[in-house]
Amino acid sequence: MCGIFGVVLRSETDLSAQKARDILNALYVMSESRGKESAGLYFYQPELAKGATLKGSFSAKKLISAPEYKALLSGDIEAPATMIAHSRLVTNGSAAKAKNNQPVRKGHVSMIHNGICVNVDTLWERHANLERNAEVDTEVLAALANDAMQSGQDPITATRTVYTELFGAASVAWVDDRLSMVTLATNTGDLYFADMLEDGYFIFASERFILETVLAKHLPDTDTTVEWMGAGNGAVIDTASIAPLTDFNLSSDEMPVLPLFVPRDNDTIHEDTVLGELKLPELSGDRDLSLIRYNPDSLKSLKRCTKCVLPETFPYISFDAAGVCNYCRNYKPRYAHMHPVDTKKAFIASLEKYRRAGKEPDVIVPFSGGRDSCYGLHLIKEEFGLRPTTFTYDWGMVTDLARRNIARMTGELGVQNILVSADLAFKRENIRKNISAWLKSPQLGLVPLFMAGDKHFFKVVNDLKRQTGIDLDLWCANPLENTDFKSGFCGVPPDFDKSRVDYLSFGRKAKMANYFAGHFLRNPRYINQSMFDTFTAFLAYYFEPRRDFYFIFDHFIWNEDEVNKTLLGKYDFELSPDSPSSWRIGDGTAPFYNYIYVTARGFCEFDTFRSNQIREGQITREDAMSHIFDENAPRVESLLWYLDTVGLDFDTTIKTINRLDTMGLHS
Repeated sequence: MCGIFGVVLRSETDLSAQKARDILNALYVMSESRGKESAGLYFYQPELAKGATLKGSFSAKKLISAPEYKALLSGDIEAPATMIAHSRLVTNGSAAKAKNNQPVRKGHVSMIHNGICVNVDTLWERHANLERNAEVDTEVLAALANDAMQSGQDPITATRTVYTELFGAASVAWVDDRLSMVTLATNTGDLYFADMLEDGYFIFASERFILETVLAKHLPDTDTTVEWMGAGNGAVIDTASIAPLTDFNLSSDEMPVLPLFVPRDNDTIHEDTVLGELKLPELSGDRDLSLIRYNPDSLKSLKRCTKCVLPETFPYISFDAAGVCNYCRNYKPRYAHMHPVDTKKAFIASLEKYRRAGKEPDVIVPFSGGRDSCYGLHLIKEEFGLRPTTFTYDWGMVTDLARRNIARMTGELGVQNILVSADLAFKRENIRKNISAWLKSPQLGLVPLFMAGDKHFFKVVNDLKRQTGIDLDLWCANPLENTDFKSGFCGVPPDFDKSRVDYLSFGRKAKMANYFAGHFLRNPRYINQSMFDTFTAFLAYYFEPRRDFYFIFDHFIWNEDEVNKTLLGKYDFELSPDSPSSWRIGDGTAPFYNYIYVTARGFCEFDTFRSNQIREGQITREDAMSHIFDENAPRVESLLWYLDTVGLDFDTTIKTINRLDTMGLHS
């Protein structure tokens, strides 16, 4: 989930100290797109028996501007030398605590890691002899590698030992400070490298585009091809010899011949420097959870369609003499004409033209870590036979649960995940400002404003297609999740003829824009730092080109039972403890806006989803009714996380939302 990168110098190197610094700095700047919450460096000089770790609880750009960083890399760099670096998106463990940031050192091993080790707690329990000091999962990987090396294993065997035990996604670079060797490995393919060891240096990064861009700028005359390490592979570079790169497979028993493996007896002298350690925010402990309202018995009294479960409070709804709503009467079944096997085969066959030669990816898959993107990735890799690269746009509301499911899937399938991280603090402050404005005059049509920050993913995918040269992007959104009621609250009538779940006609776009503009003028609090971000998000969602772009479940049948069976049975997909559903559990915003809709009008996204399942003949109305009154219940833990994360007072916010219950649905 982070960016890892580095520069390795041999004793006889053609790369000057200044050029090495320039390349490292450029890698920091570009890798910041993968995480901006902390950054670090491990600088190792084996012949001097010196190592230095520098960490900062701030962005990579700020780290390389720090006097301590400049001092560490000043003057001539005594080669051989290894510089492995990290730009972090926080997953396990707050970046405010230095011990949770990378590089991590355990014994003789210093390590950087991109990904998530899902079974981190199990590993600590299994290896009770190892000491745990931090929350970050990298620590257990470094501890296992150090333990293996202490028992006499070589770097390749030690790395295989670590990967045999971990479950999840891991791309690592590590050094044992008794050796002159650097070891890299990945089970997802998130490593690219430029092998210039004949000239005395080696450079690596998490993304091809990052590495190629840096090399083009700083080594334009070097005829070097960026190579992909590939999922399930590793490599050892010995900085003290002239031996070539020693590559290996993580799951093979074959043992490549390493250069002379003799650990030094003397201890390496380490200097550890921590910059910008933050004070953790103090959260109020007296939040009144009794404010949370939910009365399913009152909701059952609402008049509902006799065919689906949509209630009378749904925007633009009307009922005929038989009690059937206009949404049912105008619904065009998606799957009635589809054959459960032949239709899928035909769609897969239509994608043949996108297959690329070689072993590198031929399709980009937007990947949220939610139920449908996880199942879609399974299909694309295992049934379609394509080679996917996934990308995740983290705008501050991707939950740790979603990230763990991303790690489960990409680690198991051996698939790269390109993380594009926004400035999370900026995005979350935008959310806080917009909700604060909304609380002064709550309007249901303005609720989607809270999610505007994530809509840039349509621009991100087009950027990645240009960077990677991949033409095809496959999306895994479930078309039964249509939520037209959100625009309905803006005064935009439903479009029963639209062909795609994300489509909105030009007239409807204009009407929605006019609705937002009018309320912005009436409530100047909306005129804040988020406006430009919101405007560009609107442009990205509604106007960014969609070429070689498909929603896969528009082309064959989506079935919830099959989805859940596959994810839970094959991938140990993690569910949320505060939801009975496998849907909407990776999105930190959903519990908040669904609480608003249920409180104000007695329904939310689950009602529309279950209603579409009824119309497709996938479930009965009785089953749907049973589901929605469980699924619409407030997710208290997730509400607490959301409001704490964006910095809003729980009691004040919930009291304001509760006042939207003008119909007495929850009294």
